[in-house]
Amino acid sequence: MTKYIQPILMLLILASYTTLINTPQDQIKVANHSTISKNYLLGKVSPSKDSKFSKIEKPYTLKSNIYMLNEAYLAYTKMYAAAAKEGLDLKIISAFRSFNHQKSIWEAKWTGARKVLGKDLSKAYQNAEARAKVILLFSSMPGTSRHHWGTDIDIYSLEDADFLQGKGKDIYTWLVQNAHTFGYCQVYTPKPETRTSGYEEEKWHWSYLPMAKEYLLEYQKHIKHKDIKGFKGDRVAEKINVIDNYVLGINPDCK
Repeated sequence: MTKYIQPILMLLILASYTTLINTPQDQIKVANHSTISKNYLLGKVSPSKDSKFSKIEKPYTLKSNIYMLNEAYLAYTKMYAAAAKEGLDLKIISAFRSFNHQKSIWEAKWTGARKVLGKDLSKAYQNAEARAKVILLFSSMPGTSRHHWGTDIDIYSLEDADFLQGKGKDIYTWLVQNAHTFGYCQVYTPKPETRTSGYEEEKWHWSYLPMAKEYLLEYQKHIKHKDIKGFKGDRVAEKINVIDNYVLGINPDCK
C-alpha cells in the first residue's frame, strides 16, 4: 500500500501546480458573469480573438476591421435602426482601440509628429506635465481610454463644429433625447457646467453604460498609476493623477 502513496502524492502536487499556472492571477468577475483581466482594462487584448467582441459590419460603419463589445453592439444596432427611421445615420467612426493603437496616437502628439492645436508640442511644451495636459484635452493616455473596453463609440464626426448645424446638429439632438433608452450616455459633457475635470466636451463619444459602469468600477479597484506605463511620457501619469482627473472625470450621469 505504501508504495502507491508517493506516486499519488506526486500526481496531486502536479495537479495543483497545473491549476495554479493555468489560472490567471488577475481574473475579474463582471456583471454578465464573464471574466476579464487587468490587461483587458488596459486595452491589451485582441478583439478578433476574443468572443466578447463583435466585428462592426456595414451599414454601421464605413471602416473595416473595427470591433466593439457584443452587448454594446446589439444595443447600438437597435439605436441605429430607431434613428434611421427619422432619417439620421449614426455611423460609427471609432470603437475599440487597443493599448498599442492609443500609444501610436499619444506618441505622435508627444513627439510632435502630429500637431495639436497647430503646435509641435515637443517644442512648445518642454515641461512634461504641461505637454501631457494639452494632449489630454482630447486624447487619452494609453491604458486609460474607455475605448479599450469595447463599450464606447464615436459617432458621425470628431469635430465639434460638425454638431452645431445641419445633419450633425440633428444627430446630436436625437442622441441627447434618445440614446439613454438604448443604454448609451455622453460621457464627456461641457465643463464646468457638468463636471470639473477630464477631457473637453465630445459630442461624438457615447458609452454603453450597462457594461461600461462595471468596467469603470473594476478599473478603480484594480488599476493603479504604476500599471499605466509603456509609452513616452508615462512617468507623468501619477503626477497629474490621470485616474482621478481623467478616467473618473466624466459626466456624473454616466457613473
